Amino acid sequence: MFCNNFRYKLKPFINPALRNTEPDFSKMSNPKGFSKPFEPALRRGSRPWKQIASAKPIVSIVLPALLFVAWFSACTPVIDPPGISIHRPFLTETFLSTTDGAKLSLRTWLPEGKPKIVLLALHGFNDYSNFFDAPAKFFQARGIASYAYDQRGFGNSSKQGTWGGINAYANDAADAVSALRNHYPTTPIFLLGASMGGAVGIVATTTSKPLPLNGVILSSPAIWGRLTMPWYQRLALWLGAHTAPWLKLSGRGLGIKPSDNTKMLIELGRDPLVIKETRMSTLYGLVNLMDVALFRAAKIKIPVLILYGEKDEIIPKQPTLKMIQGLSGQWRVALYKEGYHMLLRDLTAATVWQDIENWIKDPLAPLPSGSDKRNFRVLLGDDK
Repeated sequence: MFCNNFRYKLKPFINPALRNTEPDFSKMSNPKGFSKPFEPALRRGSRPWKQIASAKPIVSIVLPALLFVAWFSACTPVIDPPGISIHRPFLTETFLSTTDGAKLSLRTWLPEGKPKIVLLALHGFNDYSNFFDAPAKFFQARGIASYAYDQRGFGNSSKQGTWGGINAYANDAADAVSALRNHYPTTPIFLLGASMGGAVGIVATTTSKPLPLNGVILSSPAIWGRLTMPWYQRLALWLGAHTAPWLKLSGRGLGIKPSDNTKMLIELGRDPLVIKETRMSTLYGLVNLMDVALFRAAKIKIPVLILYGEKDEIIPKQPTLKMIQGLSGQWRVALYKEGYHMLLRDLTAATVWQDIENWIKDPLAPLPSGSDKRNFRVLLGDDK
């Protein structure tokens, strides 16, 4: 399968203003300590064609290669952007209505009486709001209300499998916080993001307009951006997204263990709302999000709790350490020796839940598990 109508599709490649694509975050100024990312690009002002033509031994190889890349680059990763703002965001019992009128499926776990604290939970990549069912019931029994919605392109939302764009996901989170604050004007509200949800949480809480939050919890945040990827992975991602954005990939056969909770993993495999195969363009969008999240984590101004499993096989230790090293303000890191990527659903998840409960009640108090006392610099590869 190839991209049809080459002349029409090449126009957005020449003029990015004509397409709905993610901005090229790989070209942002690099924070100190990061290597310059690899990103193939066609640049204006390069050698004149006459000089190139004079290099006959080279042109026979380079020119066809450039034409090949230009041809297939007509297949650009396209996003499904939100519409224009039409009203203020609001919540019902079953959905979050965002400013552009999108209805995102909503789950709630409310305690009896007025909640002491409110949690807004953002799910990870290819997952949906049901990910928070077990921890939410734990918090519910302790007087804490939990809300979780299906992000665009995931779960029960429309156009499942598509990518809404970084701004869309961050704006939806901001809309949810705004709607919750209208409903709970004086109750402490915390945002909890798992994996991709953590990346969305970072972007949403570092915009020019601060969110009315009391803190943010990042569980195995997806911050594995291009800045910490080897060049061959960046190259493969770019080629895949620009030659076959429609191609669907699965994680089968990779040998990655996301959790030690086998029963839970089997249930996810049977759940039709959990996406099993990911479009190349959606994966490209996720990496763009991780780029921005890694870059913007240093700008978080509200209290932040970072949770990371020492056996995480999804998000490497290097970018996690880079993110931690750039933090400022009030922050705490909890490392779980037996924890995997899906900390909130691991066999030892109750320990994580208790730490979260303790932290949201008193961000300055030590965590019950003692996971915040572990030497993260040594464990994550920095022995200085």
